[in-house]
Amino acid sequence: MTTPSQTVGPYFSIGLLGRNASELVPGGIRIAGRVLDGAGEPVPDAMVEIWQADEDGRYRPDFGWGRSGCDHDGRFSFVTRKPGRVAGQSPHVMVMAFARGLLKPVLTRMYFPDEERANAEDPVLAAVGDPSTLIARASDEGFEFDIRLQGEDETVFFAV
Repeated sequence: MTTPSQTVGPYFSIGLLGRNASELVPGGIRIAGRVLDGAGEPVPDAMVEIWQADEDGRYRPDFGWGRSGCDHDGRFSFVTRKPGRVAGQSPHVMVMAFARGLLKPVLTRMYFPDEERANAEDPVLAAVGDPSTLIARASDEGFEFDIRLQGEDETVFFAV
């Protein structure tokens, strides 16, 4: 008989059943990307959560949290508003990725490429050696942000 500690998992898709939490606002900007492993291969069973301030830079209990599962290509997406500056920090979205092989989720930030001046003044970006993995790319539909769990071009992660 198989015990819970012997089963294959994680089962993030179970937590996503019947819950579309990836559209924070209708008609907003799209933030999309992929979760990739150390070899650059997609992680199809990952889950991504975001937290963010509103466009005025305020964290509100009724806005700013979302969750998206990843498809077979490791893709996730959200529809939201671009956040405002918070306490002298450049507009950003907190991003947490859950994936197989991780005992704990990883935490990072996504910054916007059209905020050059604010990004240059951001204390978190200034503390990171190479912040390039934290800055999204502009796309036709919004912004692209890939999460590389390890290897070359690994995303900068923060202690949880």
